[in-house]
Amino acid sequence: MATPEFAIVGRIRKAHGIRGEVVVEPITDAPDATFAPGRRVFAGTTDGDPARDGAELTVKEAKPFKGGLIISFDAIADRTAAELWRDRYLLLPLNELEPPGAGEVYIHDLVGMHVVLVTGEALGDVQEVYELPQGIVLDVRRTGGGTVMLPFSDRIVKLVSRETRTVHVDPPTGMLD
Repeated sequence: MATPEFAIVGRIRKAHGIRGEVVVEPITDAPDATFAPGRRVFAGTTDGDPARDGAELTVKEAKPFKGGLIISFDAIADRTAAELWRDRYLLLPLNELEPPGAGEVYIHDLVGMHVVLVTGEALGDVQEVYELPQGIVLDVRRTGGGTVMLPFSDRIVKLVSRETRTVHVDPPTGMLD
């Protein structure tokens, strides 16, 4: 699996007002730094790949708004232009992001990791990661066939190792049945 060059840091929800502002859902632990005035971001896809048009935006202003941000970008001048950006993803090059700390991992790094029960028994491999309103969910292809969906929560995920590319889990009784 190729290592991505970009990480998804936000999604434009909708246009806001008449001056080209947009409502952005941050998908980052550091939205203030990621969307600081003067910072550039790139249009992209849900896979974290840059869009074919190579669109680059520079943040002019960002302010908090209902669990997200209202952002004014240099290349979006009015509401008509802002409407064209609805549901587009915003990316940053990985080399511009602070590396994950101890015990942390980028969401895209989870795909392909081996999932192991805390007892040491192999469960399978992460095939996909879903970001749902309830939180992150791992789609695990089981070693013996079939799949299981595991919430990525402290209650179930006990350890993630970037070095060994393993996720150690302790699901409640019955979850794997």
